[in-house]
Amino acid sequence: MTMFRRIKYKSEEDFEKLKRSAHVVAVTLAEVAKHIQPGVPLLYLDQVGETCIRDHHAIPSFKGYEGYPASLCLSVNDVVVHGIPKQGDVLKDGDIISVDCGALLDGFHGDFCYTFAVGEVKEEVRLLLERTKESLNRAIAVAIAGNTVGDIGYTVESYVGQYNYGVVRELCGHGIGRDMHERPDITNYGRPHTGDRLQPGMCICIEPMITLGSRKIYMENDGWTIRTQDHKPAAHYEHQLIITDKGTEVISTYKLLAEVIGTTELY
Repeated sequence: MTMFRRIKYKSEEDFEKLKRSAHVVAVTLAEVAKHIQPGVPLLYLDQVGETCIRDHHAIPSFKGYEGYPASLCLSVNDVVVHGIPKQGDVLKDGDIISVDCGALLDGFHGDFCYTFAVGEVKEEVRLLLERTKESLNRAIAVAIAGNTVGDIGYTVESYVGQYNYGVVRELCGHGIGRDMHERPDITNYGRPHTGDRLQPGMCICIEPMITLGSRKIYMENDGWTIRTQDHKPAAHYEHQLIITDKGTEVISTYKLLAEVIGTTELY
């Protein structure tokens, strides 16, 4: 049962390995970013991602995980997470696509995600992406030793709530290390000063999943693809952090992909 899972604390050596895994993900997202444009098949993006991960002597964390068939989760428009690239799926102008990538290197996982605009998107969609990413940045600011997972969730929810966006509740961030999903669960809603307390030795992934409309979702028959019930678009961003005696460090980075798509990123 979840309530009895033990938090797995990491050593300095573990942190160094986690950083190397996260670097593989950063390089892979940047490589995939080079190919995101109208007309590109999702299966091709998955192939690009897997090749890049393996070229860096890592293993795709997602491929085969509980039966997941691909190396990347490619979630387009109203797909919140876990989109499986399928034959015939092609990007179109005005789409958004979240690319979630995991890499296993030397026994430790890297895992984070970025949502890209494909060509020209509607202004309301652009703002959804911008604000979801800002909610992640604000959550990182409170992800310090002594604070709680409730502080993180409250920060995300209170920020995006002012725009009447939906906050997906059935899915959350997580601890990460030798296992891709560890305790603590990092929800995107909550009350301040509640839940697991952040302490040195933790590695966590914070990942706001925010919708333009209702927060209600459903799973397709493939057992993976999660869509919004009202079919309005959803944004998903994720960063990977370590909590140390010296403070919190974001070990994931969007800066490599930012060089490709021409944006400026805080991390």
